[in-house]
Order: sequence, then C-alpha cells, then structure tokens
Amino acid sequence: MMTSAQIAFFRLAASGLLPPSLFGPTVPAGTERAARSGRLRIEVVTHCWAYSHFLAYQLSSLVLFPPRDADITVTVFFSPEDRETVQVLDYFDQYQVPGVSWNWQSVPKNALFRRGIGRNRAALETKADWVWFTDCDVMFRQGCFDSLAHALQGRRDTLVYPEREHATDLLGDESPLIRRDAAPLQLQDVDPAEFAPRPLSKATGPFQITHGDVCRAVGYCRDIRVLQAPAEKFAKCHEDRVYRWLLQSSGTAVPVQGVYRLRHASKGRYGGRAVERKARMWIRSLQARLK
Repeated sequence: MMTSAQIAFFRLAASGLLPPSLFGPTVPAGTERAARSGRLRIEVVTHCWAYSHFLAYQLSSLVLFPPRDADITVTVFFSPEDRETVQVLDYFDQYQVPGVSWNWQSVPKNALFRRGIGRNRAALETKADWVWFTDCDVMFRQGCFDSLAHALQGRRDTLVYPEREHATDLLGDESPLIRRDAAPLQLQDVDPAEFAPRPLSKATGPFQITHGDVCRAVGYCRDIRVLQAPAEKFAKCHEDRVYRWLLQSSGTAVPVQGVYRLRHASKGRYGGRAVERKARMWIRSLQARLK
C-alpha cells in the first residue's frame, strides 16, 4: 500500500506540482554535453518478460536491416526464469551483425519487474553517445539507425524521439502477427502494408532517446527509491513520466525512418487472473477506438 501511495505522489509531482530539482540530480547544461558527429554510438535498452515473440521481431529487424553509419549496442534485460526469452537470446547469439553488439543482461525477475532498475543501470553504465530506451514490441527496419544517426549529428538535446512510427491496429492474441506457436525459431519480418504511419507528439516509454552525457549524470529516476525497488509482478511503467519530469523535457522530434510497432491489446507480462487480463484488453480496445 505504501508503494502505491509513493508512486501516486510522484505521478502527481510529475504533473508540475513540485520542482524536479527536489528529487533528482541536476541535468547537465547543454554546453556541458558533447556535440558528437561522425559515426555515432547508440545503445538500445529493452526489457523482456513473457514477450519473447515480440523480442524475436525486434532482434530480427537488426539482423535484416543492419546499420551502415552507426554502431549499435542492443542491451536486453531478462530473467533466466523466462525460458522462452532465453531461447530467443541464445538463437540470436549466432548472428554476428556488422555494426551491432548484443548485450544480454540477466537479472532476478523481481528486479526485471521494475523496469526503472534496468534502465537506470544501463543509463549510468552506458558508453554510448545516445541511449534509446524502448520496448520489445518496437522494430528498427530499413534506414532506422542511419537516419537517426544523421539527425543526431552535432546535437546536444536532452531528449529526442522519432517524428512518427508505423503501427498496426490493436492486435488480439489470435492475430497471425503475434500468435505464439511451436514453430522453430527463425528470423521474423513483417509486411509493411499492415502498418500505418502515426505521428508522435512527445517522447514516451518506447521512444525516449537520451543524450549519453545526460544518462551518465542522472541515470533513470536514480534517486527515487520506490522506482528502484524490486516488484513481485511486472509493474506499470510510471517511471517514464517521472523520468521526463526530472529531465524537464518532453523531447524534441527528429526525422527517423523505419520505426515499426506491434500494437497489442493483451498485456501478458503483467500476469494476473484471466478475468483481469480480459478486462485490461477490453479497456485498451475501447481506448483505441475512441482515439
């Protein structure tokens, strides 16, 4: 109960009720950040619990559409208890992709369940020029990282995000795109015709691309203890809004090609009883129709 009250407090604070300087380190000024150009180093940070079928699409996109003008480190936080995700990571270990380095990070599942823990660790430890905090239902298809590297040349922004994504309609569990089956692991690609462009108006959980110097200085909700505490089940990702509040930025849009996302009604990683999962699916479907 105390955890819920603390999270509610920070969600309220992040609405602008309180200054972020009371709760986190000072964000380095723009003049204190490197304006990198040339071949950039970009780290992608994602978490996977019970979403191995999505992760296979994401990692496949890096094999099928490797970067030419940037060096990408792919950091995946996972738990050894999620055997399907372990199998996906083992499968992709066989691929040596030019410009791509795999970085699998095994953590206890209760640490995985609070996504801010892994994001904070990755932020503090990164060697990259920019860090893309994302979710494993996002794919980086043709030209994605090359166009991003071009857009980031010489920039010192705190936070940027893609101008648009290409997304599916809200998919149910029986959709051929996301249905789990016993087929052997293989590279997965999608038909772009099943995706429609959608403009993005601000940085959100899957689309937060932060300057590396900012990451190393402030982490990811580093000093907010409740958002760095392990959880008993996959926690709602309230830390993303708090993070943007601490950075005092909703992000700046930049042109990025090839950003694709599988939108899905069922949030299986949260667990819960079947009736609760169905209720969440119904609410998400209703929200999608009202937008």
